[in-house]
Amino acid sequence: MDFLRVPTTDPTAIYRHRDGIYAGDLLIAAVAGLDLFTHLAAEPSDKTAICRHFGIKDRPTDVMLTLLRAMELLELDGDAFRPTAIAREHLVEGSPWFVGPYYAALLDRAVCREFLDILRTDAVASWSGTTGGPDWHTAMLDAEFADRFTAAMDSRGAFLAPALARSLELAAYGHVLDVAGGSGIYACALLAKHPHLHATVLEKPPVDAVAARSIAAKGGTDRIATLGIDIFTTRWPTHADVHLLSNVVHDWGETAIAELLARSFEALPTRGMVVIHDAFLNAEKSGPLSVAAYSALLMHSTQGRCYSALEIQCALEQAGFVACEYRATAADRGRIVARKSA
Repeated sequence: MDFLRVPTTDPTAIYRHRDGIYAGDLLIAAVAGLDLFTHLAAEPSDKTAICRHFGIKDRPTDVMLTLLRAMELLELDGDAFRPTAIAREHLVEGSPWFVGPYYAALLDRAVCREFLDILRTDAVASWSGTTGGPDWHTAMLDAEFADRFTAAMDSRGAFLAPALARSLELAAYGHVLDVAGGSGIYACALLAKHPHLHATVLEKPPVDAVAARSIAAKGGTDRIATLGIDIFTTRWPTHADVHLLSNVVHDWGETAIAELLARSFEALPTRGMVVIHDAFLNAEKSGPLSVAAYSALLMHSTQGRCYSALEIQCALEQAGFVACEYRATAADRGRIVARKSA
């Protein structure tokens, strides 16, 4: 398998259709479930005041406000959110063009109702909106689900992994620790570009077994090992000088991310490198719309969300890393590299 091969066409739009599938449901919840725009037209408010007024939680509210800014329905006046001109005419009750009832007709959609629950409790909903099903974190403990989900992420990685590999220069390094590395597709791409490298994929059981089978099918077992550990409770091995967290931080909250970066800093040697590969918001958290829409899906089904590159750079610096550098890769993704200081 050629892990650096690229398609002749750009599938970014196809990724966006899938990743943004829940954005409309979150907009419906904001319009018809909260009547957010009517409130903010009368009383522009910062995020804290919005949470207090509606009795909703910080993480999902952050995702909702970011999405509505990216949709150009909210704007900031200092720290206060207020409706834009188009939102004032069409999403504020009392306007002759108010479409609140049009949106309310869809409020009983299961995902809309789940978003309202998440906003009020910050609890994670079931994966893919399945009624009564487990959330993503719990579902990944089931071997059958873990196999299907890892295969899904492997198919995505066929396009994303070569782009990540092309963005990195690893000639001075020897071993990559692919943290929560799924199928190993990203490790395979890095090693295809750098034949001197070896890698270890860390995954929690039962995904470690899925990873081992996937790497074997790709012919990578001579240079890629797998290790089954819980990355939050077990010390990471110390033989790697590069840590890769690809599509990992977006599954977790800020406290968990700080824990992961602290573990990375502890395990890396001096001048070791950490690579965060993900979909990042801009510094103002006003877009891009495709990433803000993807964040709605993550907020619904995981404990995380999409973060801005600036938020992750700050978290890296707080963990002790230096020389943070961002570069776009493919399909609204990018990578941040940082190094353990001497």
